[in-house]
Amino acid sequence: MNLIQAIILAIIEGITEYLPISSTGHMIIGSSLMGISELDFTKVFEVNIQFGAILSVIVLYWKKFLQSFEFYAKLLAAFIPAAIIGFLLNDFIDSLLESVVVVAVSMVLGGFILIFIDKYFENKATKANISYPDAVKIGLFQCIAMIPGVSRSAASIIGGMFQGLSRKDSAEFSFFLAVPTMFAASAYKLLKSYKAGTLTFSSDELQLLIVGNVVAFIVAMIAIKFFISYLQKYGFKVFGYYRIIVGLIILGLIAAGYELKIV
Repeated sequence: MNLIQAIILAIIEGITEYLPISSTGHMIIGSSLMGISELDFTKVFEVNIQFGAILSVIVLYWKKFLQSFEFYAKLLAAFIPAAIIGFLLNDFIDSLLESVVVVAVSMVLGGFILIFIDKYFENKATKANISYPDAVKIGLFQCIAMIPGVSRSAASIIGGMFQGLSRKDSAEFSFFLAVPTMFAASAYKLLKSYKAGTLTFSSDELQLLIVGNVVAFIVAMIAIKFFISYLQKYGFKVFGYYRIIVGLIILGLIAAGYELKIV
């Protein structure tokens, strides 16, 4: 992996991690078309730069993270379902991760859901506060994203809207929930790499990791600000169409003989 490839992947991570378009599908296309999906370092790199994306939420919403114990208690309540289900179904989830077709189909199906979700919630009353049962239910929605290609952001935002939250409040809670969820998932993957002996880096690779995290951090901040503003004005429809297009591109590349890998 060279510097340009690292920057491209970090930009993809920063843009797609919090938008409801699935970072997995975009990483598949990006790393495969650049011919680096098979590299062990690529796998570690894509996990590691998620920490830059996580930091962007903490920096943007730092006041929220200085709030009362209740804020963290509700995040914990929402995080627990993913922790339990992820632990119990780890082998099954890993088997799904072997199929790029699953990712592509999930992208397309999720796209159709986003196209019609605004209409479903049109004119429905919203509330400002999240109860503990609401938090748990949002956490259960987030678990749907364990299926590769299902956006964690989309699943948790829709989950929040089903609990009566506005699009903005649902999106922001999804960002907050991403911090413990992504941190735990990324740390677990890095621990597995460490045990497998693949978590060693040259000085050049360390530089790529630093650049990747900085780029992912900056791009994710921009993406979050854009998404909140756009979502309030226009809703999900454009993201739905975009998901369908990307899913069909993946299926088309597979049909054309490209060997796409989930890294």
